[in-house]
Amino acid sequence: MLEQVKNRFRLKTPQIFDIKVKVTMKKVTCPRCGLKVKRKAGVCPRCGGEIVGSIDSNNNINSKSSQLIKMLENESKPERTLAWGYEYRSEAEILGWPVIHIAFGKDAETGKIIVAKGIIAIGQFGVGLITFAQVGVGLLFGFGQCVAGIVAIGQVAIGIYFGVGQLATGLTAIGQFALGRYILAQIGLGQYVWFPERSDPEAVQHFTNLWRVVKGFLGR
Repeated sequence: MLEQVKNRFRLKTPQIFDIKVKVTMKKVTCPRCGLKVKRKAGVCPRCGGEIVGSIDSNNNINSKSSQLIKMLENESKPERTLAWGYEYRSEAEILGWPVIHIAFGKDAETGKIIVAKGIIAIGQFGVGLITFAQVGVGLLFGFGQCVAGIVAIGQVAIGIYFGVGQLATGLTAIGQFALGRYILAQIGLGQYVWFPERSDPEAVQHFTNLWRVVKGFLGR
């Protein structure tokens, strides 16, 4: 029984020795093509494959795990330093855009005002699918002082389908001054208008139906 244990140990000893030699040797084997390359080579000169376990100029071992750690460390670092303000950027992204990006303030390095860019963008300036900003563009919806979007609500609302504001545009536009097809305003330009001094039947019917939809949505 003792002899069998000794034999097994003797068989395993060269394997352990071989592993130590590979780690301490100046050259390593490319896992893709088998070429012996220097440990300082991060890429195989023959096939271009990554040399796992290579050593960089600072004697740090390059491996997939170390590369992952570096990547996570870089992601955890703040993207910029603010001279003043606040910024939040969600980790979740869609097509490279954060789901939520909130940005107020100025970049300390460039001195420029930060623009919120995301699926939901909130800030002084914003660009997104849904945007809340002083000045912004919302592909679907925009709300702010001066905004544009398919649906826009603001002091200046440049809407494609629907706009509400002091100055509003859209297929349906409501405001002090409005421009569109169906207009409800004090002054405006449209195909069917509802002014204090003029009421087109088509415009009256359109906005009456629209109000019914709003009341139904509010549960009234």
